[in-house]
Amino acid sequence: MSEAYVKSETHQGITTIEFYHPQGNSLPGKLLEEIAKEIHFAGTHSETKVIVLKSAGDKAFCAGASFHELSNIKTDAEGIRFFSGFANVINAIRKCPKFVIGRIQGKAVGGGVGLIAAVDYAIAVEKAEIRLSELTFGIGPFVIGPAVERKIGTSAFSALAIDAAGWRTSEWAKRKGLFAEVHSNIENMDESIRRLAHNLSHSSAAAAAELKKVLWKGTEHWDELLKERAAISGRLVLTPVAKEAIEKLRMEKVA
Repeated sequence: MSEAYVKSETHQGITTIEFYHPQGNSLPGKLLEEIAKEIHFAGTHSETKVIVLKSAGDKAFCAGASFHELSNIKTDAEGIRFFSGFANVINAIRKCPKFVIGRIQGKAVGGGVGLIAAVDYAIAVEKAEIRLSELTFGIGPFVIGPAVERKIGTSAFSALAIDAAGWRTSEWAKRKGLFAEVHSNIENMDESIRRLAHNLSHSSAAAAAELKKVLWKGTEHWDELLKERAAISGRLVLTPVAKEAIEKLRMEKVA
């Protein structure tokens, strides 16, 4: 596979949304936009009872933001537009009346951790380590921060955000509440996802929608909050420190 994509399939009430990018399933603006649209559509589609969000392959779940796009941001407006992509996905999951299960088959960095925090139930494998790397290249996990902090608490979020070069194990992530389940291999993970998705597809859609409202209580202001956070990241990404660090990382990935 060489071309990035987002695709969606619905079978027996279960809608699977899969994304792929050749650079570690990283997320440029176009993919973020497509993911948000697919989640919104599945949420309003009567045939969908539950959503599974996954990435392709058996390696990284998500390498976070596209460094190619980050390096090309030239104005505040471009920065806000790019980081709003993550905000839109998080808010699409938040407002979706159907439960979203996350399939986490590998490592997640930055925005990828934000996606995991946003899903309603994350099922992972043991090799699925996590890291919030934003501080290492001159910005911070501002847009995804509310989702991560909501899921694991302020103390654990601050540890992740400050130790931006350090990886946390899947067991750490489970202990803090980011992962609901951790399995020894992909086969066991997928079996657990099938079981849960099947059960949810046969449960009350009305009850699921009401429970999501309860579970996401207190986030009603996130449309505005995440927009404000996108503006912070959009401003910081233009600083000389960030520009130099991002270009260095981009060249390392190309090499």
